Amino acid sequence: MLVQINAYKEIIVSSYTGYFQYLWSEITTLHWQNYFYWLIGISLFVWGLEILIPWRKKQPIIRQDFWLDAFYMFFNYFLFSLIGYNALSNVGVQAFKDFLALFGLENSVAINIASWPVWLQFALMFLLADFIQWNTHRLLHRVPLLWEFHKVHHSVKKMGFAAHLRFHWMETIIYKCALFIPFSMIGFSIHDLFFLHIVTTAIGHLNHANIPLTYGPLKYIINNPKMHIWHHAYDLPQCHQYGVNFGISLSLWDYLFSTNYMPNDGRDIELGFENDQNFPKTFWQQVVYPLRFGR
Repeated sequence: MLVQINAYKEIIVSSYTGYFQYLWSEITTLHWQNYFYWLIGISLFVWGLEILIPWRKKQPIIRQDFWLDAFYMFFNYFLFSLIGYNALSNVGVQAFKDFLALFGLENSVAINIASWPVWLQFALMFLLADFIQWNTHRLLHRVPLLWEFHKVHHSVKKMGFAAHLRFHWMETIIYKCALFIPFSMIGFSIHDLFFLHIVTTAIGHLNHANIPLTYGPLKYIINNPKMHIWHHAYDLPQCHQYGVNFGISLSLWDYLFSTNYMPNDGRDIELGFENDQNFPKTFWQQVVYPLRFGR
């Protein structure tokens, strides 16, 4: 037991030092798989689209809470991992492996698709991850405690690309936990998920952007700003009191399971939730707010 505890301590220490070195390398070194500068590049590109072809033409370029959302972007993309998530995640993975070892199992792989073509493995990962996240997103609206965390994202009153990554850090843990066991059961041979991560980040930015985009007939497959804005609507239909349009990257699941809702253009609808005027306005207040649930 003592050996195991020491092993976990070593994982925690190495996780902190390793991620700090990684983040410093991302900031100081340019290479094509650099998440730090890809995030900046995607953000500037989508922001440029908002300036060139704005959907809500009266909305300021520096909209309400623009800088708050910008901070959330870098906090949730990088700083949260540095503060503790990377260490927590690595310890959790090792603990899961140790748990399997109690039953004589070396890993949890139940379906091995390592022999599939890389593009097909990517396609499966994308579809499976998006479907799991779609269901998790629905739970964030249905379960009262989870909704308290998700309110941070829905506190956006003026939509823009950076609102994509305004969410409470607890959501990272919830989504990753939901993905971990299903993904650990599939034997992917892909080690580099850079492209998949960048694509989903770009789609998320576009979904929240102030641009008139629907993708034509592909709107029934790919999520888009005109559909996603209804997810943030202040007034929800009576038949969907827990929310609509839960799609992350894909709108497909909403159309398949009848949670889609686009009664009209939706360009100027009010965003938010009931009594959101009393919701905290600063980052630290919003981080603490859900932790006081039930008081």
